[in-house]
Amino acid sequence: MSRLTLTQLRQMKASGEKIAVLTAYDASFSLILEEAGIDVILVGDSLGMVIQGQESTLPVTVDEIVYHTQNVVRGSGEVFVIADMPFMSYANNDQAIVNAALLMAKGGAQMVKLEGGSVNIDIVKKLVERGIPVCGHLGLLPQSVHQIGGYRIQGRDPEQAKILVEEAKQLAQAGAGMLVLECVPASLSKLITTAVDIPVIGIGAGGECDGQVLVLYDMLGITSGKRPRFSQDFLIQGKGIPAAISDYVKAVKSGEFPNEDQQY
Repeated sequence: MSRLTLTQLRQMKASGEKIAVLTAYDASFSLILEEAGIDVILVGDSLGMVIQGQESTLPVTVDEIVYHTQNVVRGSGEVFVIADMPFMSYANNDQAIVNAALLMAKGGAQMVKLEGGSVNIDIVKKLVERGIPVCGHLGLLPQSVHQIGGYRIQGRDPEQAKILVEEAKQLAQAGAGMLVLECVPASLSKLITTAVDIPVIGIGAGGECDGQVLVLYDMLGITSGKRPRFSQDFLIQGKGIPAAISDYVKAVKSGEFPNEDQQY
């Protein structure tokens, strides 16, 4: 079997089939996720917090993402694999191209993800021109946590919401093949999802997106500290990790997750 492709993911959006996404960082979990029916694995810079115990995602390096992406790719054979570009690894076009190429050629990713809107439009264009698929990320941007003053919902203000819609369109026009929306009102997510023809994956962004993503450790209820409101512990029923992940996939595909209490 070959890996899921971006073309197939776009077909899923067009047909209304929800896309199930989780983060993973190693070969063992990537195999379990694949066998449970996950469509996409994101090798997130969230590993800085859930694997390394950092206070934020900022200390994560390109080499660390490459290493964890290699492990995920080795453990799977059918899922689509996206690798996060860490903080300040795409500060300019040349740096972005070098680091994205590392994540794909050495890490084995099929796509790279970077945070931010209008500031990254030219970078997205340059990457796509060189055959590097790009996933955008709007709303709450964990790499900008100090600038925005914490982990807060974004897009409630009408003017900010308008900007997010325009930035989503700009990213799609620049060639981005997918978009993650984090911590934005469900009504805004619905507007953005219908405004672009690329798959939109939500995290704390309501159920109207084309798919959902969670940090693996959050959905297993093993993250230290307070779990995000938009998350759900699928392991709480005690059926084991593979069953919990399978239940997550089913909940995403059926539209049961997220429910009204898990969105803004």
